Amino acid sequence: MSGTKIGGQKAAATNLKKHGDDFYARIGRMGGQNGHTGGFASEKVGKDGLTGTERAKIAGQKGGQLSKRGPARHPHITNEEVAAAKANKPRGGWKWLFSERKRK
Repeated sequence: MSGTKIGGQKAAATNLKKHGDDFYARIGRMGGQNGHTGGFASEKVGKDGLTGTERAKIAGQKGGQLSKRGPARHPHITNEEVAAAKANKPRGGWKWLFSERKRK
């Protein structure tokens, strides 16, 4: 009956019977003692001189640079139209090009 709710209940009962009523508290304590809260949320400065958030930022930048995706492509707008819109810099930015072309 492994992997079922009833099997889990039987295993828990056996563990408590064999190892005592504080079995789960003891194994939980062992796991807690092994953790040292040095993850990306850590404000502690590590050996490299960075905090966890700074380290996460650098890791994200590296991942973004390795991205397999290319730049966004919009099949209904040519590159020349985008370049012209950027050069003219109309009021409100050049993103109007995307919304007006879709409406036509």
